[in-house]
Amino acid sequence: MKDFLEKVAALARDGQVFATATVVARQAPVSAHLGDRAIVFADGRMEGFVGGACSREIIRQQAIEVLRVRHARLVSIRPDAEAASTDPEHVVVPMTCASEGAVDVYVEPFVPKRRVVVVGATPVADAVARTALSAHYDVVQVVDASERRDVGEAAPSALTVTTLDSLGTVVGNLPGQTAFVVASQGHYDEEALAVALRSGAEYVGLVASKKRGGTIKSFLEGSGVPNVSTLRFPAGLDLGARTAPEVALSILAEIVQLRPSDTLKPVGGVASHDAAVEPTPIPAESSTAIDPVCGMTVQTAGARHTADLDGVTYFFCCPSCRAKFLREPARFLAARP
Repeated sequence: MKDFLEKVAALARDGQVFATATVVARQAPVSAHLGDRAIVFADGRMEGFVGGACSREIIRQQAIEVLRVRHARLVSIRPDAEAASTDPEHVVVPMTCASEGAVDVYVEPFVPKRRVVVVGATPVADAVARTALSAHYDVVQVVDASERRDVGEAAPSALTVTTLDSLGTVVGNLPGQTAFVVASQGHYDEEALAVALRSGAEYVGLVASKKRGGTIKSFLEGSGVPNVSTLRFPAGLDLGARTAPEVALSILAEIVQLRPSDTLKPVGGVASHDAAVEPTPIPAESSTAIDPVCGMTVQTAGARHTADLDGVTYFFCCPSCRAKFLREPARFLAARP
């Protein structure tokens, strides 16, 4: 217990993205015991123990989903469940392996705060920074070097103020969980937008009229800047905002609107999320396959249970599913969608 908590604390201090999984209830026969724990990293790697092959893969996938939506959930693995549930806080997953037991696992995400980078030393930029701070975002305000002292002296203590020449490093290793709001009122909009769009940030908004925004967009396209089609201008939802604080509120509302959806749908026997924006921390090179016997999602990298048939490799969650498949491959392949 002590070693586990020390490991979690160290990872959190380092700003790592990970989830913890803790067995909170069990019904024999299962191999997990109350209090068994595991850490699941952003790439799907797991340290610790929360059950056998079936439970392990289910919890691995659920941890990945939890990291994506940033909300903890209770995962109940049941042999009598007919289908995955649609409650984002309590997911019930069918136990498709041979075990007749059941287990409940609490899965909790540990992720850095979402970051909002506000560019400019204007009333709207200041209002966006303060509104984002009140919503518990990690906020960085980027200004020209000549503006830094004035902005820094008036800034709240929780606000980080930096200069335009460091903008390229501000995003750090979380481009998919960073929102840019460019509000310099023409002083260095193009320069900041070029960096923001190249970063792959989940949101890039420009505080400008439709006419000026269109002109800037054309300039960026002509300059070969990628992702220009994702630029939002005028930034913010159409709330009829007039004052700087109201404009800031409309922009934060638009950023919040882009969060991953909490609506579940069953995929391969494991509950998954359907989101318009997917800042998933899983590396692009990772891949999964569906066990043709039980329908479970299996990580293909380092998979232990595989079978080659007619030049195709099939992946399985456990030896039992592999054996069933090899006995009657035609039966299971015919049942595949």
